[in-house]
Amino acid sequence: MEDILNLEPKKVWKYFHDITRIPHPSKKEKEIIEFMVRFGKEHDLETIVDETGNVIIRKPATSGMENRKGVILQAHLDMVPQKNNDKEHDFEKDPIDTVIDGDWVRADGTTLGADNGIGVAAAMSVLASRNLRHGPLEGLFTVDEETGMTGVFGLKKDLLKGDILLNLDSEDENELCVGCAGGMDISASLEYREEETPSGMTAYRIEAKGLKGGHSGVDIALGRANSNKLMFRFLMQAESDFGIRLAEAGGGNLRNAIPRESYSVVLVQTGKTGDFEQFTRDYEKMYRDEFTDTEPDLVFSFEKCGMPARVINAEDQYRIIRAAFACPNGVQRMSQAVKDLVETSNNMAIVKCAGGNFEVHNLCRSSVDSSKEATAWRIAAVFQLIGAKISMSGGYPGWKPNMNSPILGTITDIYSRMFGEKPEIKAIHAGLECAIIGGTYPELDMISFGPTIRHPHSPDEKVNIPSVKKFYDLLCKTLEEIPLK
Repeated sequence: MEDILNLEPKKVWKYFHDITRIPHPSKKEKEIIEFMVRFGKEHDLETIVDETGNVIIRKPATSGMENRKGVILQAHLDMVPQKNNDKEHDFEKDPIDTVIDGDWVRADGTTLGADNGIGVAAAMSVLASRNLRHGPLEGLFTVDEETGMTGVFGLKKDLLKGDILLNLDSEDENELCVGCAGGMDISASLEYREEETPSGMTAYRIEAKGLKGGHSGVDIALGRANSNKLMFRFLMQAESDFGIRLAEAGGGNLRNAIPRESYSVVLVQTGKTGDFEQFTRDYEKMYRDEFTDTEPDLVFSFEKCGMPARVINAEDQYRIIRAAFACPNGVQRMSQAVKDLVETSNNMAIVKCAGGNFEVHNLCRSSVDSSKEATAWRIAAVFQLIGAKISMSGGYPGWKPNMNSPILGTITDIYSRMFGEKPEIKAIHAGLECAIIGGTYPELDMISFGPTIRHPHSPDEKVNIPSVKKFYDLLCKTLEEIPLK
């Protein structure tokens, strides 16, 4: 694990290694907040923790750079906690085990936390540097970005002093990001009736697993399977063909991660078990054929299990299965303004169906607010038809691109001089805190960039080693050339 300390730039990797030693899943950032406060004080820098838990660290300009515009280096402190099914790991207690794999750093069976730990580490390296020339700096380290952006939602006016915000949370080294999607959480809940288990039945546990999952914005267009959608598609036909009775079902645990595993407990008439087992095998083959390229490790399996005492009432089961099957999921519309950019999508992220309660939690994203709202209401309509209660919350706006941004022009010029090619100017189908910060501080000139990270929000997450150096070198050169006030 400590091999990453030998990578360049050493200071960035050292701070990233420190971060991997500290458990910091979303909403559990107490230890890393304390770590950041100690860091600020150790370097004699003004350090503030606001009411929400965001950490602000200020560093004065180096001599002769006092007349430059102030820069805010922004990154989030939390990480997405996802692990492989066979990995024993407690994200609230255990450190992340890192592995160097060729030109990449990954974790051992869990998310790595390079999203956004590398951005935090780069900002810390700048704040700790004694020889880097720069104007007035602020490090803004926000909390709970991944599960609601409550850190930036709680950011008060007049707290920040800078003129330019550099968000260090993008995931392709050769890209400069100038826009992002907004999002909204849509939840549905229904109390259903239960009844005693019928006689003459055999119980099975059905599992969908082995899926790649991934970031519900960045990876939504890759054609990966959603385990919840696989499960309820199967349940709908199994109900039609075999008259199954459903005892419980569930899958997914984070709104912003494509669900990788789902299960159900179903009852089949004992005389039909052989046909049902073959039916399930056929479904696995069909799914593997449909997702040959994107889900090579897909497993859709069955095994006999203990008989549950109760099952869902037949009428309620019919409605629940069909609503979950009909719920929109995946890419809904491509952008008309930006080539190859997803405009609107939905992730049917979490399903819980047990003990008389049915819940579905979705995360809808769009760079067009009206399309986001229309898709949210379409999702709501599906579940309202079965009498479910609907909650829409956590809405945040998109970040509209400004192609005339002064900092965009500055960094584009610097990148071209440093690397002999122009960077790509992009907007992304994911939420960045720039959108919300820009609402509170509309005068800020903002841009987002970072190293190359693949498969965030999944145990396949990895960060490209050479890109980290390019990213950090670009950051340092940008700070040296920040314009005058």
